[in-house]
Amino acid sequence: MSKPIIVIKFGTASITHKSGELNEEILQEIARQVAVLNNDYQIVMVSSGAVGAGKSFIKNYKGTIAERKAAAAIGNPLLLAKYTQYFSKYGITVAQSLCERHHFANRNQFLQLKETYQELWDNGIIPIANENDVVSNLELKFSDNDELATLIATGFGADTLLLCTSVGGLLDAEKNIIPFVPKVDASVLGLANDDKSSLGLGGMISKLTYTRLATRMGTRVVIFGMKPEDGMLKAIENKNGTSFAAQKVALNARQKWLASGSLIAGKVQVDAGAGLALENRKSLLAVGIKKVIGVFEKAEVFEILDEKKNVIAIARARESSEVIIANLKTQNFLVANADDIVVL
Repeated sequence: MSKPIIVIKFGTASITHKSGELNEEILQEIARQVAVLNNDYQIVMVSSGAVGAGKSFIKNYKGTIAERKAAAAIGNPLLLAKYTQYFSKYGITVAQSLCERHHFANRNQFLQLKETYQELWDNGIIPIANENDVVSNLELKFSDNDELATLIATGFGADTLLLCTSVGGLLDAEKNIIPFVPKVDASVLGLANDDKSSLGLGGMISKLTYTRLATRMGTRVVIFGMKPEDGMLKAIENKNGTSFAAQKVALNARQKWLASGSLIAGKVQVDAGAGLALENRKSLLAVGIKKVIGVFEKAEVFEILDEKKNVIAIARARESSEVIIANLKTQNFLVANADDIVVL
């Protein structure tokens, strides 16, 4: 049997000094602990840090889009070279995987990515993923690498997603780490602040947002820190950081991809009757729609909102938004087939 999959994400603040230079002591510890986990898991690492590693080479760096892209172009090979150096001590080869958002939105491209990673694993190689900042379209970027790590974890059916953070976990009001969270709800989201490091893009709000998605898709999440001895090894055993329980789901691989990897093109708001029908795994008909929000084409993906504007499902459209609006009162007009709807 193949090994279970884990995805481990390291943010910029976790692997660099405040100056932006790579923290080589942390990189060495990452390599050592990942080498231990590699015996029992198929691993994908998601590592930020390229911009931080490369920005010192840009004169009068101010953080503009062009400067960030240039810094990433410099920093990516520097970052991979350091990982290569430290993993080689354990006889492990690493591979760079620069991803863009459309690789996940397009089902065929996503399946090709899975096949590539499987080939790497079959040859004992660990892929290290990062966003392709140099060429990524501004309108189709990942919000941050928390999203990239989550899309890989949910799309690949990972057992566990580990998110490394400089604060060590989710903190309560007294700044103590909460060891276990059964479900990410409004009260849990309320514990986060929007602090971000000067180098990275994400924060605890981002981590909790994608933790909620991952756990809803059946993946356990642990937000942890590397400061404790064997921090990563303890995190996988729920002995370091905050562990978030995976929710029970009955979704196949395609449905998980649809719910997590698709680019959302629009929204529709439905009435209570349609919402109940969706819960019972029925198709969405036009007569149950109260409002169409945004413009989308046939086969694009849209969110389904209930009467309180809460997102309750994701669906692939059978018709364009224009055609749907023209048929809102048409009986038995199919907007989305049950097989193309994922109830959240």
